Amino acid sequence: MKVQEKLKQFQLERKAILATNFYNYETLKGILEAASRVQAPVMLQLTKSSIDYMGLKRAVVLARQGLEDYRLDGCIHLDHGGSVELVQRCLDAGFESVMIDASEKSMEENIETTCKVVEMARPYGANVEAELGYVPKLGQMQDSSGFTTVEDAVRFVRATQVDALAVAIGSAHGFYKSTPRLDIDRLAEIHAATDVVLVLHGSSGIPHDMVREAIRNGIAKVNLATEIKDTFMRALKQTLQNSDEIDLRKVFPKATDSVVELLCDKYKMVGSAAE
Repeated sequence: MKVQEKLKQFQLERKAILATNFYNYETLKGILEAASRVQAPVMLQLTKSSIDYMGLKRAVVLARQGLEDYRLDGCIHLDHGGSVELVQRCLDAGFESVMIDASEKSMEENIETTCKVVEMARPYGANVEAELGYVPKLGQMQDSSGFTTVEDAVRFVRATQVDALAVAIGSAHGFYKSTPRLDIDRLAEIHAATDVVLVLHGSSGIPHDMVREAIRNGIAKVNLATEIKDTFMRALKQTLQNSDEIDLRKVFPKATDSVVELLCDKYKMVGSAAE
């Protein structure tokens, strides 16, 4: 089943695919181990920073082999692709899903750039995600005036024919200084007005019941990144503080185990776990 079909099916069933970023072998293993335990489909996400760090071909081979070894239903997704050129590289490398993020440009530029990517992706059969509105990145301020409007969403989807749309409804990338509040009413209105898969970015730190409410109102893909890095590093630091061990093969697995525990819970949260 193509990524587009799987996401649409999940949206109709009021559950979501958890899209998880990986940064190295250890975080990838944590994702795959957790998904295997609860029998959940996976979307393995790579950002430009992770691609630059690991190398595109190396990261793809690592992900593909992992999916095969664990016998998982999964795909590789470009997260926050900042250029058409990067999207093309990822499509050529075999990504089944790509995101073009031109959300900080004008509406016209965002539409134009997204249309280019949609056209590029058609021969590959790849899923295309875009972002509309203002989802703050690390260090940026949250402002409800930047939330995605129903009118803009309808116009954008019609103009681009994009498969999935990340909407700004109160989430942010990174951790929150106070408990976030998602605008579920706005989300429900966007869902009612558009026939597109809706995506929630910045789920780290959002209460589970709020994420589930968003899923009931159209979200079919939930991105998780910051919590994975944070969980891994906290566990690693704690291990190093209490040990003189220099064999990284004995140190890293404890941090990976903490990621597994986190993600087993998150897969259940979004409703994709079979067990």
